[in-house]
Amino acid sequence: MMFQFAYPWSFALLAPAALAAWRMLRRSKGGGLLFTGLYILPHPPFTWRMRLLASAPFLYLAGLLLLIAALARPQTVHRRATRTTHAVAIQIVVDVSGSMEALDFSTRDRLRTRLDVVKELFAHFVRQRPDDLIGLIAFAGYPSTRAPLTADHAALLQILATLETPKPLLGPDGQPTNPEEALTAIGDALAVACARLQSAPNVKSRVILLLSDGESNFGLIPPDSAAQLARRLGFRIYSIGVGSTGLAPIKTRDRFGREVIGRAHVTLDEALLKRLAEITGGRYFNAQDARALADALAEVDRLEKTPVSREEFDETEEWFSLFLIPGLLAVALALICTTARGKDWI
Repeated sequence: MMFQFAYPWSFALLAPAALAAWRMLRRSKGGGLLFTGLYILPHPPFTWRMRLLASAPFLYLAGLLLLIAALARPQTVHRRATRTTHAVAIQIVVDVSGSMEALDFSTRDRLRTRLDVVKELFAHFVRQRPDDLIGLIAFAGYPSTRAPLTADHAALLQILATLETPKPLLGPDGQPTNPEEALTAIGDALAVACARLQSAPNVKSRVILLLSDGESNFGLIPPDSAAQLARRLGFRIYSIGVGSTGLAPIKTRDRFGREVIGRAHVTLDEALLKRLAEITGGRYFNAQDARALADALAEVDRLEKTPVSREEFDETEEWFSLFLIPGLLAVALALICTTARGKDWI
């Protein structure tokens, strides 16, 4: 247990308080008329009102000192410990292109898109690593940083839950105005991930966790160039290929606008994903169903762990109210006394 002041610099206010005390307590010598024989006059009784009036400056000072102590925020820290954790900076890079709407991960009881399963399993992965800095990048034709590297996993999970595939924006002719959002820019996404990982503080192990179900067919930076950049920076890429090549069920709409289950051709470029991992010294995992994807994330969780020592302060108990309330009462009482007397002590 340790007692401390959260804002000890507040005690600098004691200097002006000392000046105020000198002004209130000084007694100036004034002129007077000599008159003898006062001893024969009766002395008035020393009433409680007179006692309060005499104590007004001391009440001011006591209240001021108590308020300064409350402003310094006294507190007791009941536990101070150094804890060794296994922290990693992980930049999650998730493909949200149109093929992630495929329903090949569904079960008999529930229709689930690939993206639905990815979000559920990544949420479990994040909860299993409470000490890591984790960020989130979503990409289709363009990468977008949805969450910077953060230890606030509650906020990260809320952002993860809102991931969805880009919706087509139709022009006046009925054709989509953003067809590139149906494509996959793996190289650009990896380059953004490298830039975000460079800002990770006090963490030696930095990892890019890439999940994609398609082939790279768009973007300014070739995927191999982005992987070479990651290797030069000392970042490992763990890539996870979702699904397989071939026909996959997917939600679509018929000519009448009704939602139906159709089939679309999807492509998984396993050779590219393997090469990206090998360039950086990482690993590639194939996940053709939800169970395989869960196993891949569990394997990544075992692979990357770096001990980091952190000093923690827990169970802080605040005591400022014990100074604040008496200080306010003392100042209020002093104000009442000086008002009744009709003289300002300051």
